[in-house]
Amino acid sequence: MTNGSKLRVALSGDSIVERRLLTREDATVRPLFDLIRNADIAFTNLEVLPNDFVGDPVLESGGTHFGAPAWVLDELTDAGFDLFAMATNHCLDYGISGLLRAIEAMENRGLSYAGVGRNLEEARRPVYHTHPNGTAALISCSATFANGQEASAQRPDLPGRPGLNPLRHSKVYEVTPQQLASLVEISEQLGLERLRQKIIQLGFGFPPEDPNVVEFEKMRFRAAERPAIRMSAKSGDVEAIARWVREARELSDLVMVSFHAHEYGEDVEDPAEFLPAFAHRMIDEGAHLVVGHGPHLLRGMEIYQGCPIFYSLGNFVGQNELVSRLPSDAYERFRVDPTLTPGMVFKQRTDSDRKSFPADSRFWETVVPICSFSDGRLSSLELYPVSLGLGEKRHLRGRPRLAAGETAERILNRFASLSEPFATHLKIGTGMATLAI
Repeated sequence: MTNGSKLRVALSGDSIVERRLLTREDATVRPLFDLIRNADIAFTNLEVLPNDFVGDPVLESGGTHFGAPAWVLDELTDAGFDLFAMATNHCLDYGISGLLRAIEAMENRGLSYAGVGRNLEEARRPVYHTHPNGTAALISCSATFANGQEASAQRPDLPGRPGLNPLRHSKVYEVTPQQLASLVEISEQLGLERLRQKIIQLGFGFPPEDPNVVEFEKMRFRAAERPAIRMSAKSGDVEAIARWVREARELSDLVMVSFHAHEYGEDVEDPAEFLPAFAHRMIDEGAHLVVGHGPHLLRGMEIYQGCPIFYSLGNFVGQNELVSRLPSDAYERFRVDPTLTPGMVFKQRTDSDRKSFPADSRFWETVVPICSFSDGRLSSLELYPVSLGLGEKRHLRGRPRLAAGETAERILNRFASLSEPFATHLKIGTGMATLAI
């Protein structure tokens, strides 16, 4: 970044792209995408797998098997996006072969992506994107994924496993002493504790590191005054990600850390307790901003040490009902007739829009932050309200556009309310909100 110049960065949430976006031709969406194209660098979370539906569909997908034509990447680059986070719970919906196909599609286009790789070292590494006003680094990780989807490290005699950059976390269920005693009694009477001890004796398991923790059917419990779910990030993953943040801080002007996390606190709009701790640590190590996504709805933002943290930017493009191919496992999971076409599967799954995503407006509203940095410091932050067109026909909704009027005011006020617990106060104006720096 040249001395005294500004680097403008546009941020967005989950891009679930299955159809052409027409960001230059469609007057409905063009004003929003003009804002994105006018930024120096624009980021999105690539929630689909651009694999042309090639690969081996896995049993345990991220929910829907989000395969997509590889040309969706061309739509997103034409829309102005430069940096792509790929560490999500969908990046292995088509197995390792599907992920490798998607990586090839990214590399053949020379796109800047992070969060997945042919081994753990590749998945951990930052990607660098250079603009005349400066160079931005992106590190992407995911806290939400199925077992085995995390990349593994190479050995001198064996290759690592392709996969995502994991941010693993542990979960402990706190219950009252009386509840814990009941669980222990049930475990012993069913023979589950005896089986657990046998697994440890055979060398295939280990006792809990905390002697106060009781394991019950692979779940961990401990006594507390009141029931609660406690989560903490695995220190090994945090340290490994922090290592690359320090590297990126030395080799770029702006360091971005992206995390994908469905985990939540007391409410789905609250980040799980390990996420603020992780975000703070990344900034302490040198990141200039942290951007989260995953739950498909907005969570609040925080300013920590002068750096913005977005705990979830929700959906940005929401064309998940337009996935054109679904494997047989999806039909079984959704309990639908195997002769149904994909569009009819989604119609039945949502009970004709009476449940799931179409029944909740929060999944169809978001904000696009545009952060300006001067010499590595946040100098201004603008927030633009965005609607994904809930209420339109299924093949039309999901396309983001700038919100206006009462809709814009509602979105900005809700985001401001979500941000207040983090001591972040926004100034809401006409058509956008700003942050006092």
